[in-house]
Amino acid sequence: MSFTATDHQHMAHALRLAERGLCTTQPNPRVGCVIAHGDEAVGSGWHQRAGEPHAEVHALREAGERARGATAYVTLEPCAHHGRTPPCADALVAAGVARVVVAAEDPFPQVAGRGLEKLRAAGITVDTGLLRDEARELNIGFFSRIERGRPFVRLKLAMSLDGRTALAGGESKWITGEAARADVQRWRARSSAILTGSGTVLADDPRLTVRLNDSFSLFPAERVPGEEWEPATPPHVPPLRVILDRHLRTPAGSHVLDDSAPTLLLHGPEATCTGDRFAGVRLATVAERDGMLDLHAVLALLAKRDCNEVHVEAGPTLCGALFAAGLADELLLYVAPILLGDTARPLLVLPPLADMAARWKLRLVDQRMLGSDMRLRFRPER
Repeated sequence: MSFTATDHQHMAHALRLAERGLCTTQPNPRVGCVIAHGDEAVGSGWHQRAGEPHAEVHALREAGERARGATAYVTLEPCAHHGRTPPCADALVAAGVARVVVAAEDPFPQVAGRGLEKLRAAGITVDTGLLRDEARELNIGFFSRIERGRPFVRLKLAMSLDGRTALAGGESKWITGEAARADVQRWRARSSAILTGSGTVLADDPRLTVRLNDSFSLFPAERVPGEEWEPATPPHVPPLRVILDRHLRTPAGSHVLDDSAPTLLLHGPEATCTGDRFAGVRLATVAERDGMLDLHAVLALLAKRDCNEVHVEAGPTLCGALFAAGLADELLLYVAPILLGDTARPLLVLPPLADMAARWKLRLVDQRMLGSDMRLRFRPER
């Protein structure tokens, strides 16, 4: 299929719309829709929150009668089943659109081609694949959960120029500057879960919450001149805090046990819980492997709880174990222009390599300066 410049223009617009739901649609995918006659967009919308109308419904409402005979540009295959909302494919048929352009097919079993079939059966022209890679990237966690049975795992790491994350005694506040720390909040906000280990809880007593002020923009570079819109409120769905605590060592009074965000403590089969220390916190048992919680089982459990993207803020042992097991999909690395010396703690604890041929290779996704720090995003080459 050959797509026109107008097709590209409208689908790019739909993708920008979809991104407005970056932090609010969990566990649903982020989807945008544009209804157009030629160059003129007559309706647009995006999915804002789970349980509320989908992108197509918002766009059709805005287009009204002008939807008849129009082309609908949708970043994800329209749904064909009754969930918490009616099928979007039915809505497009009822509105009388003549053509639907879909960026990416939906792998969700209750959709998976059925939406496209329903549209074609109604005589609507359907074209797929326009900006497919961009649409999949926007929903990388959703596709990971449905297609691989586990969330997309992002390791957040901060290090000095000599590759160190903390002094030998554990002190690490602050390696990076304010701009880098603010950027981390954006990545937390888009995540389904923030994961750490009990060692980090004992050492740092982190809150693992999203902290945004009233003037904070989740989309500082996404506004397009001439487009007027207000960010969806609330600006994010609080991510689930996940603590890997094999022996239930998290002490009473820890920040992760407060009610500022939902918390899940995953522990081993032999751990015992007494008293009301974990009142209000969800507990779940996970099998053990090699003296630690089975990380594959951890991610499978989180997928069953509808987690799409998991943001990991942990020490070098847990991060290294995820990476060595092939479970780290992305490294979000903040590099500060400082040196901590060779006695400071390493970035990752990894098994020794037999030779250089066994080295782990990474692909640079993007890089950006944040104040005096640099943010690098890498993905393992597999």
